[in-house]
Amino acid sequence: MTTEANLTYLLLSRTYAMHLYTADLARAVLDAGGAAHLVTVAGYPAHLYDPRVQVHTVWPAGMGTMSPRPLLRGAIGRVVEAVRVLGPDVVHITGPQLLTPLVASRLGGLGVPIVHTLHDLDPHPGAVYGRLLHLWNRAVMSSADRVLVHARRYLERLPQDKGAYLPLLHLFLGHADLESLDRRSLAPITAPRALFFGRVAAYKGVDVLLRAWEMVAEPGWELVIAGLGDSAAEPDALLPAGLVRRNALIGDDEAVALFEGCVALVLPYTGATQSALVPAAYRFGRPVIVTDSGALPEYVVQGETGWIVPPNDPAALADALLQALGDLERCQRMGMAGRAWYDVQRANERAGLLALYQEMARGR
Repeated sequence: MTTEANLTYLLLSRTYAMHLYTADLARAVLDAGGAAHLVTVAGYPAHLYDPRVQVHTVWPAGMGTMSPRPLLRGAIGRVVEAVRVLGPDVVHITGPQLLTPLVASRLGGLGVPIVHTLHDLDPHPGAVYGRLLHLWNRAVMSSADRVLVHARRYLERLPQDKGAYLPLLHLFLGHADLESLDRRSLAPITAPRALFFGRVAAYKGVDVLLRAWEMVAEPGWELVIAGLGDSAAEPDALLPAGLVRRNALIGDDEAVALFEGCVALVLPYTGATQSALVPAAYRFGRPVIVTDSGALPEYVVQGETGWIVPPNDPAALADALLQALGDLERCQRMGMAGRAWYDVQRANERAGLLALYQEMARGR
């Protein structure tokens, strides 16, 4: 599917995961023949983006996602002026910032249709911004023309005439590494090593995973927990046998090695919304073990591409780990099924994204 759409992406923070997401959307438009601009903040992670993306850093640096201070510094006016000059067919606000509903309202005066992604309809357990998130979400739903979510189950909570759904399928690599990955063959599964990847936070259930691991650890089996940790959610200094803790910001080369070196990815979350790590595992030909939390089950075919277990259930998680680590050939087959799922969903997601943009552009 081709497009001549001219997109402007708004991401008013330096949040790394949101830039991964935005870079992936922009790449889809560019590969289909469209144009993509990014209005963002100075110091954004430029290596994530295709060089064809035209970047405009008009939002003040050093302002957090929850900061209202850009309002006092004329930042909203600079965003509106940048969009006016660019004259896009569609504006896509791709990540949260406290002021984006106000930005969307101001942009409405330009007559440009606006789609706003909502990544979390509910706060993660223990989040201090819980009530504010629901208020902010309602403001987004009111100010945007379309609201994009990445779980079918969340569509019913959106205004009927505004909701849009696409699967969340972006990877965790920069632009150059993505191009290299496209030329790589899938690595075979050769070692009984499970992987937890990403920031270690309380809602991600690492404590449940550790209890499960104590039930299944066998000589020669490994569990790798890789990613920076919140101190309150960190495992104790005395780690159980077979557990490897990599408490660091993981670079792209190491991340690829971790995925290629595991038998399955484990997401024991107790309060998920969705996660792009599930399709990332599939892209590397690896099955997943996830909890029945948020939209995670929507991305897993039970017994074919992975295992779905109840949250906060160490015994059920231990059983899934036993099945995965004890049968590498089965995991190889499941990983190939996951890759086939990913390829189909990726094609559908790309077509659906371009169709959404074209529909919105025609409605101007």
